[in-house]
Amino acid sequence: MKYCGEQGCKVLITSGRYCDNHRRRRKDKPVYSKNKSFYNTQAWKDLKAYCYQRDKGCCLRCGKFVFGRRAHHHHIVPIQINPRLKLDPDNIMTLCPQCHMIVENETNEKYRPKPKFDWKLS
Repeated sequence: MKYCGEQGCKVLITSGRYCDNHRRRRKDKPVYSKNKSFYNTQAWKDLKAYCYQRDKGCCLRCGKFVFGRRAHHHHIVPIQINPRLKLDPDNIMTLCPQCHMIVENETNEKYRPKPKFDWKLS
């Protein structure tokens, strides 16, 4: 028997590293994407490699060099808006993970439908 690996926990356990209260839990599922099958195609992988070489591995927003697998490739016009541009190299930009979140939020705001206001004051 040994103590739980969590700092300050005095529960004795027979196997594993943590007691039931401190056992690490796995995340449910990775982020779901409607286009997951597209992102697994060889055409997309080839386009990503081409865009990475074209941009010389640098983020187009901040200019920082991004190592291969950490590089994100962003569709300027989202696939949901115009599916014909999903394999167009001019529609893809290489970004670092931090800038990709920022640009993704800007894109979502740009293509989100604007609420309609009823300005009748009667």
